[in-house]
Amino acid sequence: MSNPLQGAQFVLAAHRISQLPADQGAEVAFAGRSNAGKSSALNALTNHKGLARTSKTPGRTQQMVAFSLPPPTQVSGQPPLDVRLIDLPGYGYAKVPLEMREHWKLEIDAYLHQRQSLRGLVLIVDIRHPLKEFDRQMLEFCLGTQLPCHLLLTKADKLSRNQAIQALATLRKQFVAEGLHATAQIFSSSAGTGVDEAREAVMTLLRQPRVLGSR
Repeated sequence: MSNPLQGAQFVLAAHRISQLPADQGAEVAFAGRSNAGKSSALNALTNHKGLARTSKTPGRTQQMVAFSLPPPTQVSGQPPLDVRLIDLPGYGYAKVPLEMREHWKLEIDAYLHQRQSLRGLVLIVDIRHPLKEFDRQMLEFCLGTQLPCHLLLTKADKLSRNQAIQALATLRKQFVAEGLHATAQIFSSSAGTGVDEAREAVMTLLRQPRVLGSR
């Protein structure tokens, strides 16, 4: 299967949303707690091992990082669509200074509310752990603003296949019980589990019409 995210390229790293590329076209943001495997997931999806920095030290992503994607096939006569992936700073790592954590809390909130080209969110969650406060906040935000969300249960290779399937089933039941709306899947960047499914999910988000709501 061809990879629609092949050819992703680093564009810039922004300390503030005003420094991001022009707010036009379509983009999908990646969010997750530090050490949940966000950088590894981005590298696996784009088939570019060095695209997003990976580190044994959590909390290394300290800026919003923009990656350009090859324009998807458009209807004849239409201009090419400007498409991007945005890697949001990892959240929840204690060694990041409090001032920096507060700055990114405000910037991420502003980004999610104000960015008109944002089509959807990919939320990275370690399959071995229950949803954390940050994960719930992101899911509730997406629900409240009608922003589509796709959840990757990463590091599935750390569990047996049956354990991973059960973890996904439990999460889906939790979504129903708590009134949360998101698609979810099992994923492992190292084993390649769910990579094609996740690529298609990202492309589906990029094709979404812009939500005109209370962002």
